[in-house]
Amino acid sequence: MCPALYMLQAFSTIVPWFLRPKLRLRYDPDKPFHFGLLLNLSFGFASTFVVANLYYCQPLLIELSDSFDVTYSEVSLIPTLIQAGYATGLLLISPLGDLVRRRQLILLLVLVSTTLTIGLGITPNLHVFEVLCYLIGVASVTPQILMPLAADLATPERRASALSVVLSGLMLGILIARVLAGVIGNFTTWRIVYYMAIGVQFLVLVGAYLILPDYPAKNHDLTYFKVLYTMAKYAVTEPLVVQTALINIASSACFTSFWVTLTFLLGGPPYYYSTLDIGLFGLVGMLGVLVGPVMGRLIDNLIPWYATLVATSALLVFQSVQTAAGGINVSAIVIACFGLDVARQMQQVSLSTAVFSISTAARSRLNAILILSASPRRRKMTLGRTDW
Repeated sequence: MCPALYMLQAFSTIVPWFLRPKLRLRYDPDKPFHFGLLLNLSFGFASTFVVANLYYCQPLLIELSDSFDVTYSEVSLIPTLIQAGYATGLLLISPLGDLVRRRQLILLLVLVSTTLTIGLGITPNLHVFEVLCYLIGVASVTPQILMPLAADLATPERRASALSVVLSGLMLGILIARVLAGVIGNFTTWRIVYYMAIGVQFLVLVGAYLILPDYPAKNHDLTYFKVLYTMAKYAVTEPLVVQTALINIASSACFTSFWVTLTFLLGGPPYYYSTLDIGLFGLVGMLGVLVGPVMGRLIDNLIPWYATLVATSALLVFQSVQTAAGGINVSAIVIACFGLDVARQMQQVSLSTAVFSISTAARSRLNAILILSASPRRRKMTLGRTDW
C-alpha cells in the first residue's frame, strides 16, 4: 500500500490532538446523532465547494496559457489531469469510508486539498501546477464520502431527501465553479480564483471540525485490499448493482448527448444565439438542480425502484420534447433543460437509495461503483459546457 493510503487508513486511530472530536460529537450508541436540516445543508455546502476544485480551471485555460507562456494544447491537459485524479480518488480513496472513521478521513482530505490549492495559487511552473491539479483531484472526493455518511445518519424515511441535498450541492459546485472562475478571471488575475478557493475550503474545514459527528468505523475485519476486492466483486456479482450501473451508463449517455450538442443547436439555425445567450441556459439547469431536494421528499414516499421508473419515464418524455420541437421553438429547449436536470437528479437519488439498501456496511464501496458508472457522462458534460 502506498504511504498516502496507509496514512488514510491509520488516521482513524492515530489522530492529532487538534483534530480529535469534541465530546458532543463523539458517537454514543444509546443516543444516536440527530441528522437535522442544518447538518444536512452543511453536507451540501461542503460538497459544493470541494467539488468546485475540479472545475475552476476550465474557464481560465486561456489565462493559464498566457501566464505560463505555453500553447493552448499544453494547458488543455490540466482539466484531464484533474478528472483523472478524481477518478483515482473514487477508486482508491472513497472506499475507505467503509474502513476508517469518516470524520477524520474528511478532515484530512479537506486539509490536503486546501494545502495543495495554496500551491496552485503561487507556483510559476506549469508542470508543478499540473501535478498539483492531479493530486487535488484525488483529494476532492469528500462529497463521495459524505453521501454514504448522510445515508447512515439519516432516518430511513428521510434518506432520499438527505441524499438529494448532498447531490444538489455537488451539482451546484460544478456550475458555480465555472461562473465564479469566469467572472473573477475576466476582471483580475486567475490566481485570485485559487486564493478564493483556499478561503472557501478553509471554511469547509472549520465547519467540518465544529459540526461533523464522529461516526464509528465499519468492517474492522477487513483490510484495504479486501475492501477493493469486495468492491470489484459487488460490481459483477450483485444483480441490483449491475442493473443500477447499466441504467446509470445508459441514462448518462442520453443526458450527455443533450448537453454536448445543445451549443451547436442554439448557435445554428434557426436561433443563431451568442455564446453568452447559450451560457444562460446553464441557469435553467441550475434551477433544475435546486428542485432536487423536493424530488428527494417525493422519493422518500415511494419505493426506490418505482421512483427510478418515474424518473426514467420523465427523461423519455423530456427527451421526446427536445427531439420533436427543439429545432422549432426555443421553449421546447427550455422545458427540456429544466426537465432533464430534475428527472436525472431524481433518478440518481433513487438509484443511490436502492443501492445503499444492499448493505449498510458497504455503502462507500457501492457509492463508488455508482459514481464511477456515471463518470464518463460527467467528463463529457464538462467538455460540452466549457465552451459556454
